[in-house]
Amino acid sequence: MRGEPSCPKCGGRVRAPGLFADSWQCDVHGTVHPLQPVIPPSVEALSVAVHRAEVPVWMPWPLPVGWLFTGVAYAGDDRSGGRATAVACSGPGPLGGVGELVLVAEELGVGLGARYAGIRGPDPGGYLHVEKPPQTKVLAAGRPSPLWLVSGAPQDRAVFAGEACGLWLWAIVWPEQSGLLMYDELVLTDLRDAGAEVDLLPCGALSPRILAPDRI
Repeated sequence: MRGEPSCPKCGGRVRAPGLFADSWQCDVHGTVHPLQPVIPPSVEALSVAVHRAEVPVWMPWPLPVGWLFTGVAYAGDDRSGGRATAVACSGPGPLGGVGELVLVAEELGVGLGARYAGIRGPDPGGYLHVEKPPQTKVLAAGRPSPLWLVSGAPQDRAVFAGEACGLWLWAIVWPEQSGLLMYDELVLTDLRDAGAEVDLLPCGALSPRILAPDRI
């Protein structure tokens, strides 16, 4: 399951720093923060991502009833730390069936959120109609954070984006009708501040959504 680091924007191969470049390089996108291989969800795997993260690791906390943690990914390396994080959760959908949610926090230009959203990135700015009221909001680290519906996303999902803690916050929900989950004013906790509570997190099977984001 380990594999090699890849480009967070397209999933292509990346070259490690060497004689001719002091950063990771993608043939298509140039300098990138490498997306590290995804490993099966566990408290230990989550702790690694949390320890390395330079951006929030958002998790609905408490999780909605019946929901489980189903994967974590991050873009960055040992030198730069995690500059984007993605956390997956799965559980009963609001209208039945199984719903899946991926929350992404990232610095400007990383492009991981856009890839999960299935749109051309790297950032959501051009897809947000911020002149209109936000469609919903979440409570992120104790602060209300408005989210706008992202236009142009594939019809199989609902995508919301906005800003929290000075960084991009994406919420991608499958299937599209499970986007109703986002209208319940979710409370998001930055797991870097959660302490021992992380040990109580219920884990499920690895989500294919976080394992194989769309290639754009």
